[in-house]
Amino acid sequence: MVRAIILVRSPKKLISARLMKVNNVTDSFPTSGQFDAVAIIEVDELIKIKDITTQIQKINGVERTETLVEVS
Repeated sequence: MVRAIILVRSPKKLISARLMKVNNVTDSFPTSGQFDAVAIIEVDELIKIKDITTQIQKINGVERTETLVEVS
C-alpha cells in the first residue's frame, strides 16, 4: 500500500467534503496557511497517485495541488 498526502489550494469552503468523494481518499480536512485542505490517499501502486491527483485537480474551484508521497 502506498500512502500520499495531497495539499489543495481552493477558495471553496467545503472543498474537504468534495475531496472525500474521490476514490481512494481515506481522509480529508481543512487547513490554514498556504493550502486550504488536505487529502490523504492510499493506493496499491505508486502510478495510481497521478490519476487521483488529476481527478482532484478537475474539481471545480481547485487552483493548485502539491503531492507528498510517504517514504517508508
